[in-house]
Amino acid sequence: MRMIEIISRKRDGYEHTEEELDFLVRGITEGRIPDYQLAAWCMAVYFQGMTPREARNLAVKMAASGEQIDLSSIPGVKIDKHSTGGVGDKTSLVVAPLVAAAGVPVCKMSGRGLGHTGGTIDKLESIPGYRTELPIAEFFQQVRTVGLGITGQSGNLVPADKQLYALRDVTGTVESIPLIATSIMSKKLASGADGFVLDVKVGNGAFMKSQEEAERLAELMVAIGKSAGRQTVAVLSSMEQPLGRAVGNALEVKEAIATLAGDGPADLKELSLVLGAQMLILAGAAPDEETARRKLEIVLSSGQALHYFEKWIKAQGGDPSIIDHPERLPAAAVVRKVLSFGGGYVSGWETEALGLTAMRLGAGRERKTDPVDHGVGLIIEKKIGDRVVAGEVIAQVHARSEVEAARAAEEIRTALKLSAEPPARAPLIFGYIV
Repeated sequence: MRMIEIISRKRDGYEHTEEELDFLVRGITEGRIPDYQLAAWCMAVYFQGMTPREARNLAVKMAASGEQIDLSSIPGVKIDKHSTGGVGDKTSLVVAPLVAAAGVPVCKMSGRGLGHTGGTIDKLESIPGYRTELPIAEFFQQVRTVGLGITGQSGNLVPADKQLYALRDVTGTVESIPLIATSIMSKKLASGADGFVLDVKVGNGAFMKSQEEAERLAELMVAIGKSAGRQTVAVLSSMEQPLGRAVGNALEVKEAIATLAGDGPADLKELSLVLGAQMLILAGAAPDEETARRKLEIVLSSGQALHYFEKWIKAQGGDPSIIDHPERLPAAAVVRKVLSFGGGYVSGWETEALGLTAMRLGAGRERKTDPVDHGVGLIIEKKIGDRVVAGEVIAQVHARSEVEAARAAEEIRTALKLSAEPPARAPLIFGYIV
């Protein structure tokens, strides 16, 4: 078998056999296939697509290309939650202790942010002392005793995907739905959970800009998960504006704590309850969404979820006093209010632009090697549908310098869209793929 034959078959629209995909993945892992041939294959997939069976076989083989995590020593049904990425998306920080407090163990491996999207590990690293890299045995023991843990992804998890991901980034094939789906699901399969709740973002701050695209991606990921023997459900949620108010690592940790304490933004609380309810259902801890939601609302209002957050942070070496003393989190040197030049109703935000503004402030990274400043970011004071008066505060910028703050303020004003009449309010949840 030769790589040129595999490229040609996909170029001509044929479905790859298992043997062809095995050759492809082994060739990638062993470094035998040159980048120019892999790039040609990626472009062929971009135009010709993949069948669900083909995508499932590729994801399973990529998952087996490196280390695979065995969670069987942890009692109970383990359900992982994954987001396709957005701006201000700190739901893992809320959902993990919420679900653990409801009796379902959460053992999650998360990644870092890149570009306009944030990463859970970057947010957690803003907590003084928090260890994002734990030996597997210690991590498992923590989940058994505390019921909860989030750590960085293993360095040898799905090595075949690492090379494909890097090539997609420089060959114009990032948007290929089969390549996105197999990249995400291969890492989920290798992480060892019994089931997955997938938060697929839709909107101008997401990778999937339209609901149709998001549905196609969700359907393929759910098909991959189910055909690999894992319970899988996808939730389509809006990313037409930042989730909550905070964008930036320490700022998002503060907002997650406020939500667990019963004082967070309504959209963050609602999405966390929706995702958490699906996790409880898949784990067999609740028979339906109404029962699951009621269970989660009880542990949230009683303070149990915040208590689990405290236990979790302490177990991984973090300073739990940040709950009562958020000033101990990293903070920016400059905080600047952003005033609206005009009046009206907020009809929209250019959400990706806001994410890129936060990245340029230092809250994210353009390249994987870029450092992150955990104290900087944005607070968006107005949501879609809110009334704005000229001269009113629409946001805050947390920056390292006055120059950076001024530039960010201008970018925020440019990202704001105003209308004379109140806009129709878009739903937070578009639907489910099961």
